[in-house]
Amino acid sequence: MRPTIKHVSKIAGVSTKTVSRVLNGERYVSEETRDRVQQAIAHLKFVPSMAARSLAGKRSHQVALLYDNHSPHYIHQIQTGVWTRCMEEGVRLLAQPSDVASPMLAQHVGELIDQTRVDGVILSSPVTDAIAVLDELEARGVPYVRISPGTEHSRSSSVAMDDVQAADDMTTHLINLGHRRIGFIVGHVNHTASDQRLFGYRRALDRAGIPFEPRYVRQGDFDFASGEAAGDVLLDLANPPTAIFASNDDMAAGVLTVAHRRGLSVPGDLSVAGFDDTALASQLWPPLTTVRQPTRDLAYAATGLLFSGETVHRRLPHELVVRGSTAPPSIQS
Repeated sequence: MRPTIKHVSKIAGVSTKTVSRVLNGERYVSEETRDRVQQAIAHLKFVPSMAARSLAGKRSHQVALLYDNHSPHYIHQIQTGVWTRCMEEGVRLLAQPSDVASPMLAQHVGELIDQTRVDGVILSSPVTDAIAVLDELEARGVPYVRISPGTEHSRSSSVAMDDVQAADDMTTHLINLGHRRIGFIVGHVNHTASDQRLFGYRRALDRAGIPFEPRYVRQGDFDFASGEAAGDVLLDLANPPTAIFASNDDMAAGVLTVAHRRGLSVPGDLSVAGFDDTALASQLWPPLTTVRQPTRDLAYAATGLLFSGETVHRRLPHELVVRGSTAPPSIQS
């Protein structure tokens, strides 16, 4: 028979209300009483029923993560960061894929809240900038924290990195190697980070006195297929780039595939760079030069802010990771 809160209260010698206070982390419980309750819980191997707590009007001890991203490697890191922090708090994670292009998005989020009664929500890009979702959460009084928002920063706590500077740093690295024809693959149109990384690329070119060439910029979707398609277009140009910087590692992997298929040497004939430093980056051949985005740390920190209730904006540092996929051009631009 599964132990209940009544069994815990009997062994601990306290009321069920006191046990409930301990489970919910409430104040006004002495350390001695708290210890007795926790020992009884451990002895019985008691697992609280989240559904029962929710029906009783208590915290559900559940947090929702909303995401809409085409990179499985990126999402894995986001989920790991949120899950790790939730485990430390004894809170369950509900990871919910979303479609920011859907006109029903806010309604779907509202239904999720009604069905799960989550205590708070973590929003990752591009859901983080879905104004209808922010309005829905605020109308329901549900706390939320955003990862890498690009708009209306004052509405909530957030954690981000400097995408503009990171893209500037990578482009500058390629310029310093001697590249002048540098292709760039933009990320998904729904992500604010896509525009920010494009801006960083253009800023680095401008500072170096290299004219911006629209033909060297292609639109991508943050997935392998779009990187492959963009790589084919760029390398079919009459005067193709000697380096291609993709806005994430998945698209950079697509470019590498195109180069290998065409018999091009990387980095001898073509340098390739990515963004994120997911596990994929070190598994490719050659290993990928990329921007290390602290993705897991962003998610971990955002979840910590949700639990703390702080209203702050944190910026975490990025890192340029130079591996074997970039080198000086064999023929000067």
